[in-house]
Amino acid sequence: MALGLVAGLACAAHSPVADAAAGRAASTAAVEIAYDGKLGAGWSDYGWSPTRVLGKGPAQIEMSEQFGWIVAKPGAALQGASLDFRYRLPQPVGRFLRVALTRDGEATPRQFSVANFKSGKDGWVDVSMPIAKLNPKKLAFDRILFQGDRRVNAPFVVQFDKVRIIGATDAASSGSVPASTSASTSAAPGAVAKASGTRATTMSIDCAAQRKPISPLIYGIGFSGSSVLKQDPWSMQPAANRWGGNPTSRYNWEVNAWNTANDYFFRNVGINDAPNAAQAFLDNNERLGITSALTIPMIGWVAKDASSYSFPVSVFGPQQYTDPDLGDPGNGVAKNGSKIDPGPPTRTSVAAPPEFVGKWVAAIKGRVGMYFLDNEPDLWDSTQRDVHPDPLTYDELLDRSIRYGTAVRQADPSAVIAGPSSWGWPAYFFSGADAKAGFDKAPDRKAHGGQALIPWYLQQMRAAEKRTGVHLLDVLDVHFYPQAANVGGGGGGSTDPETNALRLRQTRGLWDPTYRDESWIGEPIELIPRMQKWIADSAPGLGISIGEWNFGGEGHMSGGLATAEALGRFGEGGVRSAFYWTAPPNASPSYWAFRAFRNVDGKGLRFRDVSVASNANTAAGASAASLTSLFASTDASTSKLTAVIVNMDPANSVDASIALAGCKTVTSFRTFTYDGSMSGFQASAATVGDGRSIALRSPAYSITFVAADLG
Repeated sequence: MALGLVAGLACAAHSPVADAAAGRAASTAAVEIAYDGKLGAGWSDYGWSPTRVLGKGPAQIEMSEQFGWIVAKPGAALQGASLDFRYRLPQPVGRFLRVALTRDGEATPRQFSVANFKSGKDGWVDVSMPIAKLNPKKLAFDRILFQGDRRVNAPFVVQFDKVRIIGATDAASSGSVPASTSASTSAAPGAVAKASGTRATTMSIDCAAQRKPISPLIYGIGFSGSSVLKQDPWSMQPAANRWGGNPTSRYNWEVNAWNTANDYFFRNVGINDAPNAAQAFLDNNERLGITSALTIPMIGWVAKDASSYSFPVSVFGPQQYTDPDLGDPGNGVAKNGSKIDPGPPTRTSVAAPPEFVGKWVAAIKGRVGMYFLDNEPDLWDSTQRDVHPDPLTYDELLDRSIRYGTAVRQADPSAVIAGPSSWGWPAYFFSGADAKAGFDKAPDRKAHGGQALIPWYLQQMRAAEKRTGVHLLDVLDVHFYPQAANVGGGGGGSTDPETNALRLRQTRGLWDPTYRDESWIGEPIELIPRMQKWIADSAPGLGISIGEWNFGGEGHMSGGLATAEALGRFGEGGVRSAFYWTAPPNASPSYWAFRAFRNVDGKGLRFRDVSVASNANTAAGASAASLTSLFASTDASTSKLTAVIVNMDPANSVDASIALAGCKTVTSFRTFTYDGSMSGFQASAATVGDGRSIALRSPAYSITFVAADLG
């Protein structure tokens, strides 16, 4: 996935938000600062733009294709006199920007188009918008939405700063909500209006059946760079942290710089003002007790310095877009739309053969839990086309994987090596060369016996191991994002009822052979079973990694439910590692989904380490497309039982009777529930009946955690 970056941070950062479970001190303020060089206190980035750079001065937001940015203050009920802010477009396009003051759960944002504001000599537009016009019904709001009003070609990076609410009040902070605010607008982040129906269901858990260990590495996130690590997803206790994204393909550990690739004008930049960002990444993970996963470059080139760029206008002439800060770096596309020949890679880069990588691995030996063989190499001819303009072939992928995998193994014999880090569905079956020629032609695949790329890759890597005696691959790694329209894959996406339901159905692509994906894919994905079969047929014994994943809507309850569903499926399916891209904003529904498995009570209570058989609906004829999932686990001694119920039904609570088999007698149990209307999980004690079953209610659109003692 792309990592947005200017002079520092390489992924969409989220500002710290105080743990909602601890409450927020009552306050009112004449000026509420949402963003001024960095996010204001209590504010989070909920945007859906693929590139967002925050905390380094003005926010920089990619807004082509009507992308946008949302800044939110979770749990607030704001009002005010005016919304003031500054923005600067990379080039004049006329009326461009839409602004809305909204609240989570609203199907139709209250919108107002910015028009007729004149920019100064420096290109900045200063805006002061009366909130009475933005919000004539005087409803409370907790977020500000900026969105492109028209489609423009990428990249189109809009800068924002001085985002403030003048004359602000926060009724939520003072414990009251204006009378004009409906119940749905006074809820916590992710809350939605729900019906009050209830349906009964019988569930089951068998503590003795289908027992398999759950790898803690499935609870991974995908941050890079030391300054990101100052943010706070850590209270959800992720188990692993992946250094990844497009710039890591060109990271030069010797000069602490990388290239931003096509994410941002193919610029070399230094990282986070740290002497060595990778070293800081490892140090911080070790301090937090988190396993480090590291992308190693095998493209053959890395940044030579922290200042060069690939397509200077001064050399190549006018281009479609240029860096709004430096002016000279271009996007490599001429005004007529043709791609400019990049010339020699040495303009920005130095050669990075396997020996270069081996030297780095030797320097950090023993500190890395997993090495990834680059990042989405199937897209190099797009993302890294300044140094790799030709599309990747079957043979090049294999050759580079063998040479660089060998260097890693020789430098660190105990290394866990994962690959090929394919970007998504087409790349599981075809090479970059096939993609360029057209999948209907697929000349590269045909030249390799018509075999799908990943099974072929696994067979050839195993054959190379037997031939050379060097063990090259431990884990099959792919990336997975939903492809249906508006669902989102980088945390954003629409949150209307139809898209929310679609988002939740798309999680079935992880495991369900009967689910035909509702996107251009149009066929069953069954990702985990498919990978298991490929491994069994071609390279028995390999683990499974999903190096990047995200179902969108992370600021909405549907995104939280999708996140919980995915985490449950990873554990149930025996996945070795999985890394959410990048990390859920603190106190968002997706954050609380992680907490359900890792730290539900804020004191370390978590889902246990052994997955056991569970069934969310044992009634005769129960649909495989049930809106409720049940995941269960025990500890090795079976003295503890934990379960997570994901109720994806927005209209009905579930009265669940969970029958237990193969388990010791229940001596006590508690439940913890989160439905988006709460500031985190709410605990409740439960009455033990006969000790052979558990009865509880799971509210509509909720995550329920069960912790039982067995004896």
